[in-house]
Amino acid sequence: MPLIPATILTGFLGAGKTTVLKRILSEAHGQKIAVIENEFGEENIDSDILVSDTTEQIIQMSNGCICCTIREDLRATLRDLAEKKRKGELDFDRVVIETTGLADPGPVAQTFFMDDEVAESYLLDAILTLVDAKHAPEQLNERQEARRQVGFADQIFISKSELVSAEDLQALQHRLKHMNPRAPQHTVHFGDVAIKDFFDLRGFNLNAKLDIDPDFLTAEDHDHHHDHDHGESCDHPSHTHADHSGHHHHVDDDVKSFVFKSERAFDPAKLEDFLGAIVNIYGPRMLRYKGVLYMQGSERKVIFQGVHQLMGSDLGPAWAPGETKNSKLVFIGIDLPKDILLQGMEQSLV
Repeated sequence: MPLIPATILTGFLGAGKTTVLKRILSEAHGQKIAVIENEFGEENIDSDILVSDTTEQIIQMSNGCICCTIREDLRATLRDLAEKKRKGELDFDRVVIETTGLADPGPVAQTFFMDDEVAESYLLDAILTLVDAKHAPEQLNERQEARRQVGFADQIFISKSELVSAEDLQALQHRLKHMNPRAPQHTVHFGDVAIKDFFDLRGFNLNAKLDIDPDFLTAEDHDHHHDHDHGESCDHPSHTHADHSGHHHHVDDDVKSFVFKSERAFDPAKLEDFLGAIVNIYGPRMLRYKGVLYMQGSERKVIFQGVHQLMGSDLGPAWAPGETKNSKLVFIGIDLPKDILLQGMEQSLV
């Protein structure tokens, strides 16, 4: 049986996940989608229901989609669904997991790699994060879960943009870009998301789109591995908020990204030792890291990525004749020691 593609849909409370999901489920895309929800919202249980099996907590909808609640844990639910599909008891093409608004997507993503049974049945396609334009500045300032959801995203959808000014929307987009440069951003109105932006993104596929956002902060990207940090001098509107006395305070996101670039090759053994050590110490704070590496002794690009302590690499296409060989890696994490990481990468070069 081919692997079942899985998509994780996350976003802070009230961002509009259910609206987007209903839109995707009701569209005539010809796919049967199994939806796993942390909890049922009343909105989901409506006239679309054909069959409701309360003991199994699985709900069949008229367009062939099915919904089920997570019972004891996600692993058991995923295994259960895969087994029912194998036996022909349920027919579906892919799975969407809708997390609660307060969930950290990290452990959900790790389930697909750490549980052998799940890994043999499913392919994690992407993590999609919904961001509420109206409330995001405050949520990102105050809630680490909201910042983590942005850090993990393969694709960001900004909802409720019609409720904010163009300037505020631009400020939010700027902020999200600095937190996670590798996730394309789309504004969505009332859950109107194109299927092509939702499925088959291959965000977790090592042979996927190799570039790390090619114009990553181009205006500010001057040297070898320089990037722009929101330091004390940053007065971008989305980074300040007023206290009750009306004074503005700088907010420095703990989820940040930075990029390492070099045209020198990596020494494979040195790089493996360094990354192994770093992941041991900082793994829980490393949300996503991904890149294209130029390795000594290889005529092909090496595609590398990780989530927390889990990392892997794969051979990509050959370097084209005349192409400048270089490495480009993006790190997204919580209060990561940028200097230590960049210096260690530098010392792992040939």
